[in-house]
Amino acid sequence: MTETVLRHPEKRNRPDNASPRKPAWIRVKAPVSRTYTDTKNLLREHSLHTVCEEAGCPNIGECWSRKHATVMILGDTCTRACAFCNVKTGKPKGVDPLEPENLAVTVKTMGLKHVVITSVDRDDLPDGGAHQFVRCIERIRATSPETTIEVLTPDFRDKPGALEAVIAAGPDVFNHNLETVPRLYPTIRPGARYFHSLKILSKAKELAPAGFTKSGIMVGLGESRTEILQVMDDLRSAEVDFLTIGQYLQPTPKHAGIDRFVTPDEFAEMKQLGLGKGFLVVASSPLTRSSYHADKDFEALRAARREKLAAAR
Repeated sequence: MTETVLRHPEKRNRPDNASPRKPAWIRVKAPVSRTYTDTKNLLREHSLHTVCEEAGCPNIGECWSRKHATVMILGDTCTRACAFCNVKTGKPKGVDPLEPENLAVTVKTMGLKHVVITSVDRDDLPDGGAHQFVRCIERIRATSPETTIEVLTPDFRDKPGALEAVIAAGPDVFNHNLETVPRLYPTIRPGARYFHSLKILSKAKELAPAGFTKSGIMVGLGESRTEILQVMDDLRSAEVDFLTIGQYLQPTPKHAGIDRFVTPDEFAEMKQLGLGKGFLVVASSPLTRSSYHADKDFEALRAARREKLAAAR
């Protein structure tokens, strides 16, 4: 990576907001496995939404074929309109009281060892949707006590007691994504504030020091090397354990355009830089997403912490 903002060489010859041609390393196979179909049918049967589908994740074929899906609670309609996200925006429906039970049954039926729960932003709710996270965690604990739980939450718009309630429910991993560098927030994540998100991560670690915290960013939006390194430093100041870095992919022509495709070598370099700064685990590749290989990464997190504690003795 170079010090300046890196522009894709083809960009000056492309129409506004058009993406450069996808390189070979970003292409994935279409989902065709029987397990993929079974996973899809089970989620439909229990009226569950997934960020895999709603956000158009490129890894859906691989993950669903491994019986791994990131469930998106609180409906499929977001109260915000981030420039990178393909989840629809509008006025959401009421909270489904059966959702926690349906999720718990699905987790048990699939035999999941690790589950990731995320949600749309629900700024319309007094608690931002925090207590639905709590109910989902409680139901999964009751029916699948051996399953580890990772939550990927919104910022709850600083609703009083929202974060505290989620942390008190005892998720094994608390994840809240910064998404991008602070300079790009006004255009990429206009409904959020960078330092508020940092505060959430810091507070989560303060409330549950023994728990794991996690955050992620996208690259390829026009950020510089210096800005990426500063985000890493900010996250380490908040004592975040796990960092994910992946390539931004433009969902539709209406969304923010791709500045460039970051090379696999650059992702490998970012991983090493992150580990050097003290993250226990860094997942950094073109196709990395917040919950991509989350089950395997959770085991890596626990192993890294054990090694760190052993080395400190």
